[in-house]
Amino acid sequence: MPSLPSSAATFSAADDPWIDTRTGPRYSQRGLRDLFLNAHTIDELALPHPPAASALLRIATAITARITGLDDPELTASQWNALRRTCLKQGRFSPDAVHAYFDQHAWDVFDLVRPWLQEPALRTQCDHSSGINAFVPGRPAGNNLAWFSPHGHHTAEPVPTAEALQILLIHHYYGRSGQCTPRTVDGVTTGSQNSGPLRSSVSFHPLGRTLHETLLAGVPAFTGDEQLPGADACPWEETAPSTQNPSTLVTWPGRLLTGQSQHAILLVPGPGGSTVTDAYLTWATKDPEEAKEAEEPKEPEISTDPYLSYRFITERESVTRRRTKNRADASRAWWRELDTLVLAPDEHGSYVRPAVFDTLNDLPEDLRRSLRIRVHGFDQDGKVIDRQWYTAITPPLLNWTQEHDPAKAQRIAECCREAEQTAQRLATVAKKAWKTATHGGASKTTWANKALARYWAKAETVFWRLLDEPETDAPAAFATAAASALREVTEAARIRHNSAAHAVAHAVKGLHRRRRPSAPRKTA
Repeated sequence: MPSLPSSAATFSAADDPWIDTRTGPRYSQRGLRDLFLNAHTIDELALPHPPAASALLRIATAITARITGLDDPELTASQWNALRRTCLKQGRFSPDAVHAYFDQHAWDVFDLVRPWLQEPALRTQCDHSSGINAFVPGRPAGNNLAWFSPHGHHTAEPVPTAEALQILLIHHYYGRSGQCTPRTVDGVTTGSQNSGPLRSSVSFHPLGRTLHETLLAGVPAFTGDEQLPGADACPWEETAPSTQNPSTLVTWPGRLLTGQSQHAILLVPGPGGSTVTDAYLTWATKDPEEAKEAEEPKEPEISTDPYLSYRFITERESVTRRRTKNRADASRAWWRELDTLVLAPDEHGSYVRPAVFDTLNDLPEDLRRSLRIRVHGFDQDGKVIDRQWYTAITPPLLNWTQEHDPAKAQRIAECCREAEQTAQRLATVAKKAWKTATHGGASKTTWANKALARYWAKAETVFWRLLDEPETDAPAAFATAAASALREVTEAARIRHNSAAHAVAHAVKGLHRRRRPSAPRKTA
């Protein structure tokens, strides 16, 4: 068991620099206090890891609600919108309010009693630490082979504390499920944890012209769910750290945005606190008996996250519709989600756009017209495999929403639908053409995979052109792009083999063959 950290090891999440930001061409690191004092001069966050940026935006949004009073559940909708407009008009966060908030709470990352976003009880509840390599994504840990990393069991290099804090956020929000370092609580020992609340998800955050605008635009409105007075505390606002986390009641906005972690973590500092040399990483289930008895770690049931889009699945044996979050897919371009973002909520629809979009129409018009969307995705499986994280920025698109431009919104939905259906037809005809050209002697789908990769690059160009040409036939345009992609990837085979040329020609005819138009999505 590692020794207790020295009291000389300190690092303040509020006042020491660890958050990467961008202002024009200049990049700098700041603490949370400085982030809010100068939010009106900062263009945006510039964290190198998109899941850490997505997690930090949720934390910063909760703090924004605190220092502006937008966390008052007694405000009516009109009062809440008026207050947000006033905060935007002021042009910056009140320095007095910022200092008052940060002076009130504990922010020391290595505090022996209240380390920020950590559980000090793990020193005695765990027989051993997890190791720094298990904590840092990408490093091999335990008996895993070091394929792409110089690190190993005997080369556990410390991590700068600024980087470790960003990794800490990734574990809290996107952490894996399955086996973990055993933890003993109330005499019960178990080493099984659930996945983080955002695991394998893609988030859509409003992006203003400054970080000040971004944070205010991103505050979710009160939904009217259960809200106990004084009970909505962020983890660092607790009067004393709890031995089990998280709270069973998800309140707004603190618990909703910052209090649903399924992982308990404790960092071990190096000399002075400038580095982290070791870490405990284990479960944070409310009921340890329940965690011990569970045969399989499960994805936790959480309240609606305001930055995620959801889809509904109809159960096979009943008419019950189950809601599930849309999963991140690194191979899927962001524009393919545009129909979900611009169409208004529909009780009969299959998709629901992020709830934060429902408050954006009440922003001042100049901000609404310039507002873009920052996309943060982490392509993971449901348990332990991390594939790839990604980020993107959309152009200003709120003027395309159904509330402001129904025709444009429906055109976007039509083009997204046609692009997807054409891709399905392309995969089908390419597989059939391959089988025909090889006389059924091979089961590979090489043409289909390569053609789809080329098609989606072409389809994006077609998509934006179709938005400017509302009279152009969308199915024909996407079919032409698909045919071009298929011809390109089969050019060499068609030159060498007549059977391939005939098979591809037949496939191209299939792509252009007219089909029954699909019904447009019904909207309320």
